[in-house]
Amino acid sequence: MPAPELGRPAPDVDLPGWVDGAERRFRLSEERGHPVVLAFYPGDETPVCTRQMCSYSDGLDAFTDLGAQVWGISAQDVDSHRRFAEHRGLRLPLLADPDKAVIRAYGVNGRLMAKRAVFVVDAEGVLRWSHVSTLGLTFQGTDGLAQVLRGLSPAGR
Repeated sequence: MPAPELGRPAPDVDLPGWVDGAERRFRLSEERGHPVVLAFYPGDETPVCTRQMCSYSDGLDAFTDLGAQVWGISAQDVDSHRRFAEHRGLRLPLLADPDKAVIRAYGVNGRLMAKRAVFVVDAEGVLRWSHVSTLGLTFQGTDGLAQVLRGLSPAGR
């Protein structure tokens, strides 16, 4: 399935996840009113993914200061996300998509795991920006994503 088009409504996300020491449900459709950054990553505790999720967790205030949330999404289950979050002290939600339904809806299903990709969804649920990594060896940094969020129209923030 190809990635969704910019300027169109973002595919909904309805997944279990782990944050703040507890499992809960995350629904993109319930997040209207503020932007959401969806950060797809291949796997918990892998070198680049660990750097990426730790970077987003350490820079979480840059997102929240702009009224945005950032969610990590991968195909591991909630228990794997719990262990990863506890081991690394992660503060952002990690969503579990083991059947890869959301991963496929965003067109980031790789041969074995999700591709590294970031999507910015505005406050009205419209997809405004995306980056899908070709090789997955690097990731979009917090500063660059904050700049994208600052560039959203006031209605989209």
